[in-house]
Amino acid sequence: MYKTRIDLTASVREEVIPLLQARLADAVDLFTQVKQAHWNVKGPTFIALHELFDKVAEIVEEHGDLLAERITALGGRADGTSRAAAERSSLAEYPLDATSGPQHVAAVADRLAAFGKAVRGGIDHATRLGDADSADIFTEISREIDKQLWFVEAHMQADR
Repeated sequence: MYKTRIDLTASVREEVIPLLQARLADAVDLFTQVKQAHWNVKGPTFIALHELFDKVAEIVEEHGDLLAERITALGGRADGTSRAAAERSSLAEYPLDATSGPQHVAAVADRLAAFGKAVRGGIDHATRLGDADSADIFTEISREIDKQLWFVEAHMQADR
């Protein structure tokens, strides 16, 4: 770890950095998975989903940046390469054979939900460690991921 004047103890930072790093790996992986959907979706709802997936990917990329910057602010090294993400991500592999809108919507929704759950775990963990700022970052990400999941899931819901 690099030295910093942030007043969190080294032991707290040593526990928070891997927590942030795990979610960074997920964010990088999620970004590429949503771009996979963006590039490959087909069907009558193509343009709506193509644009939605692009917006979701943009938001996920911003979250990855927040996580990486917090890691480095705490004196850590942000490992955000695609190879590091592939090795460390907790997300399921994306179904590369998906083509239809409903297939991509379901796959993206599953991964957004898994990421949101992992991020919420980070809120509690960072809070227990006494790092309110990292908990706040996780809260911000959680709130926005839930919103994006709502937008994606709306494509699976209809009047009954």
